Amino acid sequence: MKAAVRVQLSFMMFLEFFIWGAWFVTLGTFVLKNLQNTNANQVSVAFLTQSIGAVIAPFIVGIIADRFISAQVILGAIHLIGAALLWTCSGMTSFDSFYPVLLVYMILYMPTLALVNSISFRQMSDPSKDFSSIRVFGTIGWIIAGLLIGWLNWEKSNSLDLTFKMAAAASLLLGVFSFTLPKTPPLKKGTQISVKEILGLDAIRMLKNRSYLLFFLASIAICIPLAFYYNFTNPFLNEIGMTAAAGKQSLGQMSEFIFMLVMPLFFARLGVKKMLALGMFAWVLRYVLFAYGNVDSNYWMLIAGIILHGICYDFFFVTGQIYTDKLAGEEFKSSAQGFVTLATYGVGMLIGFLISGPIVESYKTADQLHNWHSIWLIPAGIAAVVLVLFLLLFKDTNGTTKAATN
Repeated sequence: MKAAVRVQLSFMMFLEFFIWGAWFVTLGTFVLKNLQNTNANQVSVAFLTQSIGAVIAPFIVGIIADRFISAQVILGAIHLIGAALLWTCSGMTSFDSFYPVLLVYMILYMPTLALVNSISFRQMSDPSKDFSSIRVFGTIGWIIAGLLIGWLNWEKSNSLDLTFKMAAAASLLLGVFSFTLPKTPPLKKGTQISVKEILGLDAIRMLKNRSYLLFFLASIAICIPLAFYYNFTNPFLNEIGMTAAAGKQSLGQMSEFIFMLVMPLFFARLGVKKMLALGMFAWVLRYVLFAYGNVDSNYWMLIAGIILHGICYDFFFVTGQIYTDKLAGEEFKSSAQGFVTLATYGVGMLIGFLISGPIVESYKTADQLHNWHSIWLIPAGIAAVVLVLFLLLFKDTNGTTKAATN
């Protein structure tokens, strides 16, 4: 790969995730503080747009990008439209007007996650070696967005409308820049459209394997408590008085970056089952730390809970992607990854987003604050049940542990 192309792809990844991180982390706080007459239920509904976008995304990519229009052109067009939608969101004061705009934006944005990967892969002779060094710039973009929000003190000054304006500016930049990216024409032009292929349902036969079925169900189940983290961590940290909460939350992405580098060492020693179990246990521990943490003597618990993100994400989700890839075989690799993404970010987190809001709202106190101790113990309990059942029932009987470490 030419150095100029590598720089282009790295900058594309940086902007792609900077845009998302610029507003998504503080979305719950924005809904509660900037929009009128809102509560935890509206926070869940706002985050639910991610799951709706994740379900619709395969259709946009599978039908349009794979068959009709070059990926870089679609990417540019989406981000130009997205810039206008994000700017519109910044000026909203009513949830009823904010929600449909956010929903349209997320239906457009979620497919771009696959588009940037597709554009990158098409320029690489060996994605297994080249992709991670480019994808890491996405993580850096998310981190810098969080640090900027914390440094500019937008949470405490109630200026979170500026997060959407910052994201809009970055989206405009990426929209224009996308048209300069290497040409990525459709690979399946003229072929018949298959809904089963687009949704990854060709890989449903993998569920006949008992071990994979248990992993698949565990993936859906563990995404239910995961939704609590995305929905309410930022409102929680701001409510209990943490300064520059969004900036502190970027420690989670820093942890993700570090653990991504050392994952091969852990994988070689632990194998699939233990890696997945450690990822689940990290979710239990994170929520327990949040339940007992505070901004005084137990401040370290809050920071530790955030830093655990690296283990939570890398050990479960990345290990799961490797496990799926090895088990699927060459014929169903793409379908299998699409299938598990649909199940986790689509079904699992959709359930989590739906139940987390009413639960948090039910623990509102008389002074319009929340009993966060009781709230965080609920996702901790859900994750603990999933972990115990997984340990008792899952057996890696397919030789994927050794295969994944070779």
